[in-house]
Amino acid sequence: MMPEPLRLFHLSDIHFGLEDHDALAWVRQEIAMRRPDAVVITGDHTMRARHQEFAAATRWITALDAPVTISIGNHDMPYFNLIARFFNPYERFEGMKSLVEREIDLPGLAIVPLKTVRRWQPRLNWSKGWVTKPALDRCLTALDRLPAGTQALVAVHHPLREAGTQGTALTRGGNNALRELARRGVLGVLSGHVHDAFDIAEPTPDGPVRMIGAGTLSERTRSTPPSFNELTWDGAQLCVTVRNLENVPTPDMMIDDVPEDAMPPRSPEEPVAPVHRVPPVDPPVY
Repeated sequence: MMPEPLRLFHLSDIHFGLEDHDALAWVRQEIAMRRPDAVVITGDHTMRARHQEFAAATRWITALDAPVTISIGNHDMPYFNLIARFFNPYERFEGMKSLVEREIDLPGLAIVPLKTVRRWQPRLNWSKGWVTKPALDRCLTALDRLPAGTQALVAVHHPLREAGTQGTALTRGGNNALRELARRGVLGVLSGHVHDAFDIAEPTPDGPVRMIGAGTLSERTRSTPPSFNELTWDGAQLCVTVRNLENVPTPDMMIDDVPEDAMPPRSPEEPVAPVHRVPPVDPPVY
């Protein structure tokens, strides 16, 4: 008798402070009814990392009736308080710190975290991703320790891709991380940040890596309505369905490629982030 496929819910970019209340009520009901084996939330739980936003995020996330792992997003770092950002940037996760970058082990499948945020960067736009060597080493060590035959999904916030220039790179160190993950044959990389869903085979010199992005559950939509991904793994195939209240078909919910400008529309309160612009160059050839 074949075992039941594993079901995962992949949520991202809830942005408490500008959350979509109808979408969140629906997702909570879906989790209670369908009882996924795990819930993966790939960052940006808050809008501006304010205390009241983290309190709301903590109440909602810790009440979910499923194993949960959460990634840290760029919006979850203190925005106005630079002292807190530099010296204690994760303090406001206190109410759900046991869930932060938590590895989840399921029968034949593991969810392994990889941090892509930094408290500071030597470039003006700190919203972009950066995979540091220590962060990558932690992820690779966890992957290498998995039992033989166990497949893995890697959870990040930023898509692991570089645009090829110093000023416009989506995620510094992303290409190197993808190569290392390709060598280990991961099933896919789950991310957020873009606010639209996607499912892309990203080429590397060591083989392709499947990049799977979830949409937003906030009012800060980009080109599709609020949504989350439902993933099923039967031991041989990983299937992705984009779920949304409007019942838009999955192909119509997915963008064809990760945009170089991965930021959704700004809210009225949101200042324009400084961006260092450099002349474009041709992308790398794989």
